[in-house]
Amino acid sequence: MKRTAIRLADGRELIYFDERDDAVRDQPDRRELPPPPPASQLRYDPLTDEWVAVAVHRQTRTFLPPANECPLDPSEGDRLTEIPAPDYDVVVFENRFPSLSGRVAEEPGEITPFTPVRPGLGRCEVVCFTSDHNASFAGLPPTRVRTVLDALADRTTALGELPGVEQVFCFENRGVEIGVTLHHPHGQIYAYPFVTPRTRAMLAAARRHAERTGGRNLYADVLAAERATGDRVVASNEHWTAYVPAAARWPFEVHVAPHRPVPDIPALDDAERDAFGPLYLDLLRRFDGLFDLPMPYIAAWHQAPVRIDRELGHLHLQLFSIRRAKDKLKYLAGSESGMGVFINDIAPERAAELLRAA
Repeated sequence: MKRTAIRLADGRELIYFDERDDAVRDQPDRRELPPPPPASQLRYDPLTDEWVAVAVHRQTRTFLPPANECPLDPSEGDRLTEIPAPDYDVVVFENRFPSLSGRVAEEPGEITPFTPVRPGLGRCEVVCFTSDHNASFAGLPPTRVRTVLDALADRTTALGELPGVEQVFCFENRGVEIGVTLHHPHGQIYAYPFVTPRTRAMLAAARRHAERTGGRNLYADVLAAERATGDRVVASNEHWTAYVPAAARWPFEVHVAPHRPVPDIPALDDAERDAFGPLYLDLLRRFDGLFDLPMPYIAAWHQAPVRIDRELGHLHLQLFSIRRAKDKLKYLAGSESGMGVFINDIAPERAAELLRAA
């Protein structure tokens, strides 16, 4: 994989990840762009012990443009996009409308004595999986999935080295039902200046388990139990298992986990990276085959924090959809949104059975 970094017209970084060593990436960004926005504001909620980002500039971000105006397509002639080159394999660049960034203009003032405020320091990046606007991740070849995985490993390492970054989150949103604002197949990476609430809860559970069992890894034990019963396993190979969690929150939810406990994507070896693509592509095609429709989904990589509790983590991908039937979506209503208590309409064992048959 060849890695080439350039700067866009407004100073943001863009990195080409090419599958050919002879790829030339010397095309300049010929657009006239305003300066990137300053960092957002983080406000602390003392009632939940969580941080909330207030990023008002995102209200003006690009929203579902027509195909001939997609900013993630390659540039061609006078049609200039976020990617200056006329073609590409995988591209990563700083988001033009980031929730977090390193551009701190000024320190925010206090709101109340109970609500500390600080700059939204961090970084948000866009990951373009292919130059083909009409493609999907499920349609990529395994070699391209390996390139994407290598790019995510590169960015996880680089972002984790930025001052103040505590956790790196790689994910893909797919489908207007999920809330995507661009149709082009792409993912995102968030570098947070704190450990996220979901990860904190998982680490607390893992710590309690380790204390009770003499240091055993909780996720590794759960994975071993799922592999042993097999009731909810959808697919597996030598290095990975895809299974529906016994307490799945979503109608169709699958964890894809390496058999070897590793904290993050960079820790995967070559064999594990090669083995991921075929299994994951098979799983995505099963999702699309459930209702003979493109399945809306979120694919979320759970990685250990950058600086703490790395021994408690176990890298895994959580793939889930809000579609519960061909013509029905799962909405986060009163119990889920108000109290955080999920109510699943489909038994995890049934979901696994349907996915195996798809």
